[in-house]
Amino acid sequence: MPRTMFLFEDHLPAGTKPVYLPRENRSIYVVSGGLDIRSDDSTRYLREGSALVADEELALHATEVDSIIWRWELAGAASDEAAHTLRSAPQTTSELKLTATFELDDRYTWLMRCDTVTFPPGGIAWTHLHQGPGIRITRSGEITIETEGTTKVHGPGSAWAEKGVVPVYAPTTEKDGTTFVRCFLLPKQNMGASSIRFVHPEDNEKINTQKYRVLMERVIVA
Repeated sequence: MPRTMFLFEDHLPAGTKPVYLPRENRSIYVVSGGLDIRSDDSTRYLREGSALVADEELALHATEVDSIIWRWELAGAASDEAAHTLRSAPQTTSELKLTATFELDDRYTWLMRCDTVTFPPGGIAWTHLHQGPGIRITRSGEITIETEGTTKVHGPGSAWAEKGVVPVYAPTTEKDGTTFVRCFLLPKQNMGASSIRFVHPEDNEKINTQKYRVLMERVIVA
């Protein structure tokens, strides 16, 4: 079952009118500032560095400070960018950072996870796979992604997609620590557990220097 994932960077000025989002499987991560997010039956405040995974209609209420969010939307394969930009919100800006289409095995029930991965200076993610695909974006530092015969360096604000089933080798810069944020899709059996699998047996014995923090995950109807 092909599904398309979009990653947007949205800017909401302080005090702007509420922004309404239709029903969709999505994740929202606050890069800076903070937002009140309201659904049919709840309100919660998202501060900088926190995230929400939801599938219902939402209202984004700006606070007294400017806010920047990263917003992942999971839609049908035929969906386009225009259907997922912020609607009727002239005070805001919405930039598409990346879009990727993934093939999901419909024999699984899937969950959506938003988490952060943090490396010390010079940390390396040895050649590995994951149990599902997704889109990552660098928050700070610099990471090099080597996969499928290509090599690309990603600094702050640079996004990339990973298929999960394709091996990736990822060294980071020795100058500073590196953190990236990711939203990815995993079989629901993976809830609460790491999805990484090292390709080379000898790498299982090496020290895994990166630290993971799951911000939120939930089972979705894909």
